[in-house]
Amino acid sequence: MFDLILRHCTLPDGRKDVDIAIQDGKIAAVEPRLAAQAADEIDAAGQLVTPPFVDAHFHMDSTLSFGLPRVNQSGTLLEGIALWGELKPMLTQEALVERALAYCDWAVAKGLLAIRSHVDVCDPRLLAVEALLHVRERVKPYLDLQLVAFPQDGVLRAPGALDNLRRALDMGVDVVGGIPHFERTMADGAASVALLCEEAAARGLRVDMHCDESDDPLSRHIETLASETVRLGLQGRVTGSHLTSMHSMDNYYVSKLLPLMREAGVAAIANPLINITLQGRHDTYPKRRGMTRVPELLAAGVPVAFGHDCVMDPWYSLGTGDMLEVAHMGLHVGQMTGQDAMRACFTAVTETPARILGLEGYGIAPGCRADLVLLQAGDPVEALRLRATRLLVMRAGKIVARTPAATATLDLPGRPADVDFRLRRG
Repeated sequence: MFDLILRHCTLPDGRKDVDIAIQDGKIAAVEPRLAAQAADEIDAAGQLVTPPFVDAHFHMDSTLSFGLPRVNQSGTLLEGIALWGELKPMLTQEALVERALAYCDWAVAKGLLAIRSHVDVCDPRLLAVEALLHVRERVKPYLDLQLVAFPQDGVLRAPGALDNLRRALDMGVDVVGGIPHFERTMADGAASVALLCEEAAARGLRVDMHCDESDDPLSRHIETLASETVRLGLQGRVTGSHLTSMHSMDNYYVSKLLPLMREAGVAAIANPLINITLQGRHDTYPKRRGMTRVPELLAAGVPVAFGHDCVMDPWYSLGTGDMLEVAHMGLHVGQMTGQDAMRACFTAVTETPARILGLEGYGIAPGCRADLVLLQAGDPVEALRLRATRLLVMRAGKIVARTPAATATLDLPGRPADVDFRLRRG
Protein backbone atom coordinates (compact mmCIF):
# COMPACT_ATOMS: atom_id res chain seq x y z
CA MET A 1 0.00 0.00 0.00
CA PHE A 2 1.60 3.25 -1.19
CA ASP A 3 0.78 6.76 0.00
CA LEU A 4 -0.08 7.96 -3.52
CA ILE A 5 -0.05 6.75 -7.11
CA LEU A 6 -0.15 9.03 -10.13
CA ARG A 7 -1.75 7.01 -12.90
CA HIS A 8 -1.46 7.29 -16.69
CA CYS A 9 1.45 9.73 -16.77
CA THR A 10 3.50 10.79 -19.79
CA LEU A 11 7.15 11.40 -18.88
CA PRO A 12 9.59 13.88 -20.47
CA ASP A 13 11.62 11.03 -22.00
CA GLY A 14 8.59 9.94 -24.03
CA ARG A 15 7.34 7.04 -21.92
CA LYS A 16 3.53 6.93 -21.81
CA ASP A 17 0.87 5.44 -19.58
CA VAL A 18 3.32 5.20 -16.70
CA ASP A 19 2.29 5.03 -13.03
CA ILE A 20 4.37 6.75 -10.34
CA ALA A 21 4.09 5.39 -6.80
CA ILE A 22 5.05 7.61 -3.86
CA GLN A 23 5.89 6.50 -0.34
CA ASP A 24 7.24 8.62 2.55
CA GLY A 25 7.93 11.59 0.29
CA LYS A 26 9.98 9.64 -2.25
CA ILE A 27 9.28 7.89 -5.52
CA ALA A 28 8.95 4.18 -4.82
CA ALA A 29 8.14 2.85 -8.30
CA VAL A 30 7.83 4.03 -11.90
CA GLU A 31 6.11 1.35 -13.98
CA PRO A 32 3.48 0.96 -16.68
CA ARG A 33 0.10 -0.01 -15.20
CA LEU A 34 1.46 -0.60 -11.72
CA ALA A 35 -0.44 -3.41 -10.01
CA ALA A 36 -0.63 -1.86 -6.57
CA GLN A 37 -2.92 0.15 -4.35
CA ALA A 38 -2.49 3.46 -2.57
CA ALA A 39 -4.23 5.56 0.01
CA ASP A 40 -4.83 8.12 -2.74
CA GLU A 41 -4.67 8.10 -6.54
CA ILE A 42 -4.49 10.88 -9.12
CA ASP A 43 -5.28 10.29 -12.78
CA ALA A 44 -2.87 12.28 -14.94
CA ALA A 45 -4.99 11.35 -17.98
CA GLY A 46 -1.98 11.00 -20.24
CA GLN A 47 -0.60 14.44 -19.48
CA LEU A 48 3.03 15.34 -18.84
CA VAL A 49 4.52 14.76 -15.41
CA THR A 50 7.96 16.27 -14.99
CA PRO A 51 10.45 16.97 -12.21
CA PRO A 52 10.14 20.56 -11.03
CA PHE A 53 11.56 23.50 -12.92
CA VAL A 54 14.94 24.82 -11.80
CA ASP A 55 16.18 28.39 -12.24
CA ALA A 56 19.97 28.33 -12.37
CA HIS A 57 20.42 32.13 -12.40
CA PHE A 58 18.35 34.68 -10.51
CA HIS A 59 18.67 37.82 -8.36
CA MET A 60 16.26 37.49 -5.47
CA ASP A 61 17.67 40.43 -3.51
CA SER A 62 16.39 42.82 -6.18
CA THR A 63 13.24 41.02 -7.31
CA LEU A 64 9.87 42.80 -7.15
CA SER A 65 11.61 46.12 -6.43
CA PHE A 66 10.51 47.68 -9.74
CA GLY A 67 10.00 51.44 -9.39
CA LEU A 68 12.21 51.81 -6.31
CA PRO A 69 13.52 54.45 -6.01
CA ARG A 70 12.73 55.17 -9.67
CA VAL A 71 12.16 53.43 -12.97
CA ASN A 72 15.00 52.49 -15.32
CA GLN A 73 14.08 54.89 -18.11
CA SER A 74 16.60 53.64 -20.66
CA GLY A 75 16.13 49.96 -19.88
CA THR A 76 19.89 49.44 -20.10
CA LEU A 77 22.24 47.28 -18.06
CA LEU A 78 24.35 50.19 -16.87
CA GLU A 79 21.38 52.27 -15.74
CA GLY A 80 20.08 49.18 -13.94
CA ILE A 81 23.39 48.82 -12.09
CA ALA A 82 23.34 52.53 -11.22
CA LEU A 83 19.73 52.27 -10.05
CA TRP A 84 20.54 49.27 -7.87
CA GLY A 85 23.33 51.37 -6.33
CA GLU A 86 20.77 54.05 -5.50
CA LEU A 87 18.41 51.50 -3.98
CA LYS A 88 20.92 49.62 -1.80
CA PRO A 89 21.17 52.28 0.94
CA MET A 90 17.38 52.24 1.23
CA LEU A 91 17.06 48.47 1.66
CA THR A 92 15.71 46.95 4.85
CA GLN A 93 15.78 43.31 5.85
CA GLU A 94 12.03 43.30 6.33
CA ALA A 95 11.34 44.50 2.79
CA LEU A 96 13.91 42.14 1.29
CA VAL A 97 12.36 39.18 3.09
CA GLU A 98 8.81 40.18 2.15
CA ARG A 99 9.62 40.53 -1.55
CA ALA A 100 11.67 37.33 -1.67
CA LEU A 101 8.94 35.29 0.02
CA ALA A 102 6.35 36.72 -2.36
CA TYR A 103 8.51 35.68 -5.31
CA CYS A 104 8.95 32.19 -3.86
CA ASP A 105 5.15 31.93 -3.75
CA TRP A 106 5.06 32.85 -7.45
CA ALA A 107 7.76 30.26 -8.14
CA VAL A 108 5.96 27.40 -6.40
CA ALA A 109 2.74 28.19 -8.27
CA LYS A 110 4.72 27.86 -11.52
CA GLY A 111 6.30 24.53 -10.52
CA LEU A 112 9.69 26.18 -9.88
CA LEU A 113 11.06 24.46 -6.77
CA ALA A 114 14.79 25.20 -6.97
CA ILE A 115 16.50 28.56 -7.53
CA ARG A 116 20.13 29.66 -7.53
CA SER A 117 20.12 33.32 -6.54
CA HIS A 118 23.05 35.70 -6.65
CA VAL A 119 23.12 38.08 -3.68
CA ASP A 120 25.10 41.33 -3.74
CA VAL A 121 27.87 41.39 -1.12
CA CYS A 122 29.25 44.86 -1.87
CA ASP A 123 27.11 46.49 0.83
CA PRO A 124 29.24 46.08 4.00
CA ARG A 125 26.07 45.69 6.08
CA LEU A 126 25.32 42.43 4.19
CA LEU A 127 21.63 43.11 4.73
CA ALA A 128 20.66 41.18 1.63
CA VAL A 129 22.80 38.22 2.64
CA GLU A 130 21.20 38.05 6.08
CA ALA A 131 17.72 38.44 4.59
CA LEU A 132 18.15 35.69 2.00
CA LEU A 133 19.76 33.31 4.46
CA HIS A 134 16.62 33.77 6.54
CA VAL A 135 14.42 33.22 3.47
CA ARG A 136 16.41 30.09 2.55
CA GLU A 137 15.46 28.54 5.89
CA ARG A 138 11.84 29.72 5.67
CA VAL A 139 11.24 28.16 2.26
CA LYS A 140 13.30 24.97 2.77
CA PRO A 141 10.20 22.79 3.26
CA TYR A 142 8.97 23.60 -0.24
CA LEU A 143 11.79 25.20 -2.28
CA ASP A 144 15.56 24.76 -2.59
CA LEU A 145 17.25 28.17 -2.53
CA GLN A 146 20.98 28.19 -3.29
CA LEU A 147 22.83 31.48 -2.73
CA VAL A 148 25.83 32.89 -4.61
CA ALA A 149 28.10 35.52 -3.02
CA PHE A 150 28.07 38.08 -5.82
CA PRO A 151 30.35 41.15 -5.75
CA GLN A 152 28.12 43.25 -8.03
CA ASP A 153 30.56 46.18 -8.16
CA GLY A 154 33.67 44.06 -8.73
CA VAL A 155 35.58 42.12 -6.09
CA LEU A 156 38.74 44.14 -6.77
CA ARG A 157 37.07 47.35 -7.92
CA ALA A 158 34.79 47.89 -4.91
CA PRO A 159 36.48 48.71 -1.58
CA GLY A 160 36.03 45.91 0.94
CA ALA A 161 34.25 43.61 -1.51
CA LEU A 162 36.62 40.66 -1.03
CA ASP A 163 36.28 40.84 2.74
CA ASN A 164 32.52 41.12 2.43
CA LEU A 165 32.42 38.10 0.12
CA ARG A 166 34.42 36.03 2.58
CA ARG A 167 32.14 37.11 5.44
CA ALA A 168 29.11 36.08 3.38
CA LEU A 169 30.62 32.65 2.74
CA ASP A 170 31.39 32.31 6.46
CA MET A 171 27.72 33.08 7.15
CA GLY A 172 26.64 30.13 5.01
CA VAL A 173 26.30 31.37 1.43
CA ASP A 174 26.73 28.36 -0.85
CA VAL A 175 28.59 29.44 -4.00
CA VAL A 176 31.41 31.83 -4.96
CA GLY A 177 30.43 34.44 -7.54
CA GLY A 178 32.21 37.14 -9.51
CA ILE A 179 31.92 39.67 -12.31
CA PRO A 180 35.33 39.93 -14.02
CA HIS A 181 34.17 42.03 -16.98
CA PHE A 182 33.11 44.80 -14.54
CA GLU A 183 36.57 45.17 -13.03
CA ARG A 184 38.49 48.25 -14.14
CA THR A 185 40.85 46.46 -16.54
CA MET A 186 40.98 43.17 -18.40
CA ALA A 187 43.99 42.25 -16.26
CA ASP A 188 42.05 42.94 -13.07
CA GLY A 189 39.21 40.83 -14.42
CA ALA A 190 41.54 37.88 -15.00
CA ALA A 191 43.09 38.36 -11.57
CA SER A 192 39.64 38.35 -9.97
CA VAL A 193 38.79 35.03 -11.63
CA ALA A 194 41.96 33.41 -10.26
CA LEU A 195 41.40 34.89 -6.79
CA LEU A 196 37.78 33.78 -6.53
CA CYS A 197 38.41 30.30 -7.90
CA GLU A 198 41.19 29.87 -5.33
CA GLU A 199 38.74 30.93 -2.61
CA ALA A 200 36.24 28.34 -3.80
CA ALA A 201 38.86 25.61 -4.02
CA ALA A 202 40.06 26.32 -0.49
CA ARG A 203 36.50 26.10 0.84
CA GLY A 204 35.32 23.18 -1.33
CA LEU A 205 32.58 25.30 -2.91
CA ARG A 206 31.09 25.72 -6.37
CA VAL A 207 31.74 28.75 -8.59
CA ASP A 208 29.22 30.70 -10.68
CA MET A 209 30.49 33.89 -12.30
CA HIS A 210 28.75 36.56 -14.30
CA CYS A 211 31.17 36.25 -17.15
CA ASP A 212 31.57 38.41 -20.25
CA GLU A 213 28.09 39.97 -20.01
CA SER A 214 29.08 42.32 -22.75
CA ASP A 215 28.87 42.90 -26.49
CA ASP A 216 32.67 43.21 -26.59
CA PRO A 217 34.12 40.22 -28.49
CA LEU A 218 37.42 40.78 -26.69
CA SER A 219 35.86 40.15 -23.28
CA ARG A 220 37.21 36.64 -22.86
CA HIS A 221 37.19 35.89 -19.16
CA ILE A 222 35.45 32.57 -19.78
CA GLU A 223 38.80 31.36 -21.16
CA THR A 224 40.47 32.28 -17.87
CA LEU A 225 37.64 30.69 -15.90
CA ALA A 226 38.09 27.41 -17.76
CA SER A 227 41.85 27.52 -17.30
CA GLU A 228 41.57 28.19 -13.55
CA THR A 229 39.03 25.39 -13.25
CA VAL A 230 41.58 22.92 -14.58
CA ARG A 231 44.48 24.38 -12.58
CA LEU A 232 42.59 24.09 -9.31
CA GLY A 233 40.81 20.79 -9.98
CA LEU A 234 37.33 22.35 -9.94
CA GLN A 235 35.97 20.39 -12.90
CA GLY A 236 32.20 19.94 -12.71
CA ARG A 237 31.80 22.66 -10.06
CA VAL A 238 32.17 25.81 -12.18
CA THR A 239 29.63 27.76 -14.22
CA GLY A 240 29.94 30.78 -16.49
CA SER A 241 26.73 32.79 -16.57
CA HIS A 242 25.58 35.02 -19.44
CA LEU A 243 28.63 34.66 -21.77
CA THR A 244 27.00 37.16 -24.11
CA SER A 245 30.32 38.28 -25.58
CA MET A 246 30.49 34.85 -27.24
CA HIS A 247 27.62 36.04 -29.46
CA SER A 248 30.02 38.60 -30.95
CA MET A 249 33.25 36.59 -31.03
CA ASP A 250 34.74 35.40 -34.31
CA ASN A 251 34.15 31.78 -35.19
CA TYR A 252 37.82 30.81 -35.15
CA TYR A 253 38.26 31.87 -31.54
CA VAL A 254 35.03 30.16 -30.50
CA SER A 255 36.21 26.95 -32.16
CA LYS A 256 39.10 27.01 -29.68
CA LEU A 257 37.00 28.10 -26.71
CA LEU A 258 34.27 25.45 -26.88
CA PRO A 259 36.60 22.44 -26.48
CA LEU A 260 38.40 24.25 -23.66
CA MET A 261 35.12 24.67 -21.79
CA ARG A 262 34.14 21.05 -22.39
CA GLU A 263 37.50 19.72 -21.22
CA ALA A 264 37.31 21.90 -18.09
CA GLY A 265 33.81 20.69 -17.29
CA VAL A 266 32.54 24.27 -17.15
CA ALA A 267 28.77 24.70 -17.54
CA ALA A 268 27.06 27.67 -19.17
CA ILE A 269 23.90 29.55 -18.22
CA ALA A 270 22.10 31.75 -20.73
CA ASN A 271 19.38 34.16 -19.65
CA PRO A 272 17.30 34.62 -22.80
CA LEU A 273 14.77 37.20 -21.60
CA ILE A 274 17.43 39.51 -20.18
CA ASN A 275 20.26 38.89 -22.63
CA ILE A 276 18.18 39.95 -25.63
CA THR A 277 16.85 43.08 -23.93
CA LEU A 278 20.09 44.38 -22.40
CA GLN A 279 22.60 43.46 -25.12
CA GLY A 280 23.04 45.12 -28.49
CA ARG A 281 22.04 48.53 -27.11
CA HIS A 282 24.89 50.29 -28.95
CA ASP A 283 23.93 48.71 -32.27
CA THR A 284 21.88 50.37 -34.98
CA TYR A 285 20.98 47.71 -37.57
CA PRO A 286 21.51 44.85 -37.88
CA LYS A 287 21.18 44.40 -34.10
CA ARG A 288 22.87 41.56 -32.27
CA ARG A 289 20.61 39.32 -30.20
CA GLY A 290 23.20 39.02 -27.44
CA MET A 291 22.35 35.53 -26.17
CA THR A 292 25.32 33.19 -26.08
CA ARG A 293 25.80 30.39 -28.61
CA VAL A 294 23.51 27.83 -27.00
CA PRO A 295 23.25 25.32 -29.91
CA GLU A 296 27.01 25.35 -30.46
CA LEU A 297 27.74 24.92 -26.75
CA LEU A 298 25.37 21.95 -26.57
CA ALA A 299 26.87 20.40 -29.71
CA ALA A 300 30.33 20.73 -28.13
CA GLY A 301 29.18 18.84 -25.03
CA VAL A 302 28.96 21.83 -22.69
CA PRO A 303 25.99 21.66 -20.29
CA VAL A 304 23.69 24.65 -20.86
CA ALA A 305 20.90 25.85 -18.59
CA PHE A 306 18.53 28.79 -18.92
CA GLY A 307 17.93 31.28 -16.12
CA HIS A 308 15.24 33.89 -15.55
CA ASP A 309 17.80 36.34 -14.10
CA CYS A 310 15.39 39.18 -13.22
CA VAL A 311 11.72 39.72 -12.43
CA MET A 312 10.35 43.23 -11.88
CA ASP A 313 13.61 44.81 -10.75
CA PRO A 314 15.96 47.63 -11.88
CA TRP A 315 16.93 45.66 -15.00
CA TYR A 316 13.66 44.08 -16.12
CA SER A 317 10.12 45.27 -15.46
CA LEU A 318 8.39 42.07 -16.59
CA GLY A 319 8.33 38.40 -15.59
CA THR A 320 6.24 35.96 -13.56
CA GLY A 321 8.69 33.26 -12.47
CA ASP A 322 7.66 31.03 -15.37
CA MET A 323 10.61 28.95 -16.59
CA LEU A 324 8.61 27.76 -19.60
CA GLU A 325 8.48 31.39 -20.73
CA VAL A 326 12.27 31.55 -20.37
CA ALA A 327 12.77 28.36 -22.38
CA HIS A 328 10.18 29.48 -24.96
CA MET A 329 12.17 32.66 -25.56
CA GLY A 330 15.46 30.74 -25.59
CA LEU A 331 14.37 28.39 -28.35
CA HIS A 332 13.26 31.31 -30.51
CA VAL A 333 16.38 33.42 -30.01
CA GLY A 334 18.65 30.42 -30.50
CA GLN A 335 16.64 29.28 -33.54
CA MET A 336 16.28 25.93 -31.79
CA THR A 337 13.04 24.88 -33.45
CA GLY A 338 13.96 21.31 -34.37
CA GLN A 339 12.21 18.66 -32.27
CA ASP A 340 15.36 17.55 -30.43
CA ALA A 341 16.47 21.15 -29.97
CA MET A 342 13.14 22.13 -28.41
CA ARG A 343 13.37 19.20 -26.02
CA ALA A 344 16.88 20.38 -25.14
CA CYS A 345 15.36 23.74 -24.19
CA PHE A 346 12.95 21.96 -21.85
CA THR A 347 15.89 20.09 -20.34
CA ALA A 348 17.65 23.47 -19.90
CA VAL A 349 15.05 24.46 -17.29
CA THR A 350 14.79 21.05 -15.60
CA GLU A 351 17.48 18.37 -15.59
CA THR A 352 20.54 20.40 -16.63
CA PRO A 353 20.19 23.18 -14.02
CA ALA A 354 19.47 20.51 -11.41
CA ARG A 355 22.87 18.99 -12.18
CA ILE A 356 24.56 22.39 -12.18
CA LEU A 357 23.15 23.14 -8.73
CA GLY A 358 24.05 19.65 -7.51
CA LEU A 359 20.49 18.89 -6.40
CA GLU A 360 20.19 15.55 -4.68
CA GLY A 361 17.26 13.23 -5.32
CA TYR A 362 16.09 15.10 -8.43
CA GLY A 363 14.30 13.18 -11.18
CA ILE A 364 11.61 10.61 -11.83
CA ALA A 365 13.08 7.30 -10.69
CA PRO A 366 12.80 5.11 -7.61
CA GLY A 367 14.58 6.77 -4.70
CA CYS A 368 14.19 10.31 -6.01
CA ARG A 369 12.33 12.87 -3.96
CA ALA A 370 8.69 13.05 -5.02
CA ASP A 371 8.91 16.61 -6.35
CA LEU A 372 6.68 16.58 -9.42
CA VAL A 373 4.69 18.87 -11.69
CA LEU A 374 1.61 17.83 -13.66
CA LEU A 375 1.34 19.95 -16.79
CA GLN A 376 -1.64 20.50 -19.07
CA ALA A 377 0.35 19.22 -22.05
CA GLY A 378 1.13 15.95 -23.76
CA ASP A 379 4.91 16.31 -24.11
CA PRO A 380 7.75 18.80 -23.51
CA VAL A 381 7.36 20.52 -26.89
CA GLU A 382 3.66 21.09 -26.31
CA ALA A 383 4.45 22.36 -22.81
CA LEU A 384 6.76 24.95 -24.35
CA ARG A 385 4.26 25.93 -27.04
CA LEU A 386 1.47 26.49 -24.53
CA ARG A 387 3.55 27.61 -21.56
CA ALA A 388 1.39 24.90 -20.08
CA THR A 389 -0.75 25.30 -16.99
CA ARG A 390 0.70 23.67 -13.87
CA LEU A 391 -2.28 21.61 -12.80
CA LEU A 392 -0.53 20.21 -9.73
CA VAL A 393 2.79 20.91 -8.04
CA MET A 394 4.08 18.38 -5.51
CA ARG A 395 6.88 18.64 -2.97
CA ALA A 396 7.93 15.40 -1.27
CA GLY A 397 4.67 13.80 -2.33
CA LYS A 398 2.43 16.55 -0.98
CA ILE A 399 0.46 18.90 -3.23
CA VAL A 400 1.68 22.48 -2.65
CA ALA A 401 -0.05 24.24 -5.56
CA ARG A 402 -3.04 23.70 -7.86
CA THR A 403 -4.12 25.67 -10.92
CA PRO A 404 -7.38 25.09 -12.82
CA ALA A 405 -7.03 23.80 -16.35
CA ALA A 406 -6.88 26.48 -19.02
CA THR A 407 -10.07 26.31 -21.04
CA ALA A 408 -12.07 28.62 -23.25
CA THR A 409 -15.75 28.30 -24.17
CA LEU A 410 -16.92 29.85 -27.42
CA ASP A 411 -20.45 31.06 -28.09
CA LEU A 412 -20.31 31.58 -31.83
CA PRO A 413 -23.31 31.56 -34.20
CA GLY A 414 -23.87 27.97 -35.23
CA ARG A 415 -20.62 26.85 -33.60
CA PRO A 416 -20.64 26.72 -29.80
CA ALA A 417 -17.54 24.88 -28.67
CA ASP A 418 -15.03 24.30 -25.92
CA VAL A 419 -11.57 25.17 -27.21
CA ASP A 420 -8.68 22.82 -26.43
CA PHE A 421 -5.31 24.22 -27.49
CA ARG A 422 -3.52 20.97 -26.82
CA LEU A 423 -2.43 18.79 -29.70
CA ARG A 424 -5.13 16.37 -30.82
CA ARG A 425 -3.49 13.05 -31.63
CA GLY A 426 -4.79 10.42 -34.01
